[in-house]
Amino acid sequence: MKDLFDKIVENKGPLGKYAEVAEGYFAFPKLEGSIGNRMYFNGKKVITWSVNDYLGLANHPEVRKVDIEASKKYGSAYPMGARLMSGHTELHEKLETELADFVNKEKAYVLNFGYQGILSTIDSLVSKNDVIVYDIDSHACIVDGVRLHVGKRFTFQHNDIESLCKNLDRATKIAEKTGGGILVISEGVFGMRGEQGKIKEIVALKNRYKFRLLVDDAHGFGTLGKSGAGAGEEQGVQNEIDVYFATFAKSMASTGAFIAADEMIINYLKYNMRSQVFAKSLQMQLVEGALMRLKLLRNCPEIRQSLWTNVENLQSGLRKQDFDLGTTQSCVTPVFLKGSIQEAMVMVRELREKYRIFCSIVVYPVIPKGLILLRLIPTASHNIDDIDETLEAFSKIRSKLSDGTYRKIAQRMGVSS
Repeated sequence: MKDLFDKIVENKGPLGKYAEVAEGYFAFPKLEGSIGNRMYFNGKKVITWSVNDYLGLANHPEVRKVDIEASKKYGSAYPMGARLMSGHTELHEKLETELADFVNKEKAYVLNFGYQGILSTIDSLVSKNDVIVYDIDSHACIVDGVRLHVGKRFTFQHNDIESLCKNLDRATKIAEKTGGGILVISEGVFGMRGEQGKIKEIVALKNRYKFRLLVDDAHGFGTLGKSGAGAGEEQGVQNEIDVYFATFAKSMASTGAFIAADEMIINYLKYNMRSQVFAKSLQMQLVEGALMRLKLLRNCPEIRQSLWTNVENLQSGLRKQDFDLGTTQSCVTPVFLKGSIQEAMVMVRELREKYRIFCSIVVYPVIPKGLILLRLIPTASHNIDDIDETLEAFSKIRSKLSDGTYRKIAQRMGVSS
């Protein structure tokens, strides 16, 4: 028998094994200053492409005003307790009514946190006789929710409808034996590579298979669709999404989330979502702030237009330089390069220190070995100068990656994997 902690000493995990070289710089970096297009990293001002404040609402004057006033009025505690017990208010209901109307659903339920909210939604929707079929590239919160399921679960290859059909065939056979149902889970936008989920194609399969569809639209809400109501609106199938989830942590630049569906489903979830029944309600200052953010999202389309102008300028500029952006269909802008983890570390350090560009880096095992993904998130707060400086910097780092400069520097510095 071993001590419980022995395994922690022996195996620090896929990310933890890089802690010694990554901590404080590549992992847990400190971005400081007011949230916006330029912030401070290690005391130096950098163009920031790592913040999901898509619409630039974090420091919008009206948002800041409401946030401050709500904080003075309520503090950070009210209401205390879970919604079911003592944390329910008329403003929570007002926000839910407006959210449901915005995403064209009968009813919505405001959640205290996005990650645990969707995890708990999945857990509540299925029982041991049901089968879950979900996209293999689903976010960790979905994966964790699926792990709670004691029944059968299958993954289908990313955005692969043929693979989905094969797994729906398997799921159908099982559900017919157990007397259960099928829950299919996809995302409106996959946050790493920027691809939209094939929601339109998935809902079309309802003519062949019996299932319900849950969509996590964290990155699509506020950015996609004619009104900003998300990927379902963008693809013209919002009404066919059975359970719609979105977070306040991106376009709404806050904390919290919501789930929207038919009234019967929401009424059921209210009484069965363990993360909401047994945890504190979303604070009032955040609820009031969310109401103002939603108002701006609905009534100020020019904000979303500014976002998309920046997205188009950045992505078209990168493509003109023959950068590989994969198959992104959203604001998420992934730049794929070929190189080792060691080269990636040297390259990102130069991006930050010399060119004053701060973006996220993704390497193996998240993506295949030998690839480097630099993930850029354009927002409405960025401007053409930010974009031009970034395009120039990316042109220079690619040439150094291609000619082996970064590899030689990594070898000279003794950077290890």
